[in-house]
Amino acid sequence: MAEQTIPDDSRLRDALPFWLSLGTIPLALIALGTGGWTVLLLPIYTWALFSLLDALTSLNTDNADPATPDDSLYWYRLITLVWFPLQFLLLFGMIWFATRLNDLNALEKIGLFFGMGVISGTIGINYSHELMHQKSKLERVLGDLLLASVLYSHFRSEHLRVHHLHVGTPRDPVTARYNEGFHRFFPRVLRECHVSAFRAEAAMLARRSLPWWHRSNPYWRYAALQSGMLALALIVGGWEGLALFLWQAFVAVWQLELVNYIEHYGLTRRHLGNGKYEHVLPRHSWNASHRASNWLLINLQRHSDHHYKPDRRFPLLQTYDTDQAPQLPYGYPMMTLAAMIPPLWKRIMNPRVKQWRRQNYPDITDWHAYNKALNP
Repeated sequence: MAEQTIPDDSRLRDALPFWLSLGTIPLALIALGTGGWTVLLLPIYTWALFSLLDALTSLNTDNADPATPDDSLYWYRLITLVWFPLQFLLLFGMIWFATRLNDLNALEKIGLFFGMGVISGTIGINYSHELMHQKSKLERVLGDLLLASVLYSHFRSEHLRVHHLHVGTPRDPVTARYNEGFHRFFPRVLRECHVSAFRAEAAMLARRSLPWWHRSNPYWRYAALQSGMLALALIVGGWEGLALFLWQAFVAVWQLELVNYIEHYGLTRRHLGNGKYEHVLPRHSWNASHRASNWLLINLQRHSDHHYKPDRRFPLLQTYDTDQAPQLPYGYPMMTLAAMIPPLWKRIMNPRVKQWRRQNYPDITDWHAYNKALNP
């Protein structure tokens, strides 16, 4: 691990790069008002620009003091707190305007709300991930609202009750298997995550001698919030508005699952026998120290430390050297594009998985059960 440096985290200047997500809002408004090629501005901003900035800026291997108190992180926390009302107003404002006041054609509307899905997935779901891990009730409510706006509320249960417990094992649907292309992974996790999340919540209730339909099951809250979002889209934009809302939600979920795919691809925990596995270690997550994409994704790419300390706020997440955690060759924006082309992805990543196996598990010679998720 790089030698720790302790920046002055209390100063706005240090937090400002993480506010670059706000740049998506004026771009969305330009696309809404202009149409044409400008509907491509949002994917260009989040994918192309930040990939370029990653190439131009150095890797960031500095670590903030993990003991920094919350009071010193005000400007970092604030961007995650204000994001839901901004995204909410942008989403439903765009639905109202696109269905009532302007003359965008069907293709332009599809492109525009593809860009909106990029916002609500790349930024909104990512911020909800940060918020759901915190103890504050306000932050958890904001996280729930962000997930409801993309109809993916169960992600909270799946992430907290399943993924963090079972990552790197067959019981975790979102640990991408070695040689599993994204186009096979995506429909599988859409199907399996709903089931595993619901079962995890039902098991939690059963341990309290409560039935799954008890009012404390968060699925009732998820259903209410998502129904409210659907109803509002219908009220604001009619059936066309509802269709545009559903399209942006699908794009957002696709963005999320692309990230899930690359975060643990091929990285499995050693099976110890009798269905038991080694503890989660930094080596069970792919990391990227690319400075600019970590600004956009609020340090999500420091993923090993997130699994080590899930409630650690994003500015305090630590990075690791290559002997402790595997590193991606590019930041998430570039890697997610590669994941959409399975032959390219496998050419980039399969040799790295094999090297990871040789480095960490030289005694394992038969990986078939790990590759196919056949271990107990």
